[in-house]
Amino acid sequence: MPVLNRADVKVPAGVPAEARETYIDNYLKATQGTGRLMLFACDQKIEHLNDDFYGEGIDPADANPEHLFQIGEEGTIGVWAGQRGLVAAYAEDYPDINYMIKVNSKTHLIKKDQDDPYSPQLHSFEAILELINNGVNVVGIGYTIYIGSEYESQMMAEAGELIAQAHAAGILVCLWVYPRGKAVPNEKDAHLLAGAAGTALCLGADFVKVNPPTPVEGSTPAELLHQASMASGRCGLVCAGGSTVDAVEFLTQLWEQIHIGGARGNATGRNIHQRSLDEAVRLTKAISCITLRDGSVDDAVAIFKGEKDFSL
Repeated sequence: MPVLNRADVKVPAGVPAEARETYIDNYLKATQGTGRLMLFACDQKIEHLNDDFYGEGIDPADANPEHLFQIGEEGTIGVWAGQRGLVAAYAEDYPDINYMIKVNSKTHLIKKDQDDPYSPQLHSFEAILELINNGVNVVGIGYTIYIGSEYESQMMAEAGELIAQAHAAGILVCLWVYPRGKAVPNEKDAHLLAGAAGTALCLGADFVKVNPPTPVEGSTPAELLHQASMASGRCGLVCAGGSTVDAVEFLTQLWEQIHIGGARGNATGRNIHQRSLDEAVRLTKAISCITLRDGSVDDAVAIFKGEKDFSL
């Protein structure tokens, strides 16, 4: 199991002296003291509207937003990422979850042949501080940038300012960085994803979320991911989980992303919350076995199947 001590946390120079201990506290909480991030992505209710929460192959429990919080409470995660309003509605009943507030969002209704993507900032950083002042356990914020969009400069400027504000308060930042727009022919090109990871580092993010690259002849997605994990430097790279797939396949991909691709965690949403509460909780523990405890795929599968207990 990887262990990160307080003295080993690399605090960015932009974090003021009075906020350094808070930053370290939040980093250790978010990574469960490992330096790796298990991010439970719950921001799709705007991004994908209700498509990810109701329909064929989706457990009926997922139609109720509280399902997300029940998984976060009963499962094993690092951070629970979602929009401010969603967190504000339920956080009082789920105070022990480590929250990451997603600051910008857009729906999927406007396609890129209509307009390049732009995800607007939904509220000020002060609105997030108000949640903290009211006792909500906010350890980080998240922001999406679509590089290649004609609006990328606006999103990068918003993200840069938010990162400075977050670090001034000792709060972590994860950037979702996706190449997307009419100028981008292949959104999952490995070389372009490495550029996306490096962009997050240059903006000052602590973690960056990218899509796994498209395989090419002679190289697996995990092997191709290594370029992006190298480019991200001290900004920890995690991969988006994507659509729900077989649990064993997903856990195998995750192990390869970390141990072959150099990822420092995972960012998983639909693969978890589209399942029943019991199955979703078991999957968070299986994922965390790999991400936080450095377990094998076999160990993780046994935990998912209920054949083995999980503990950090």
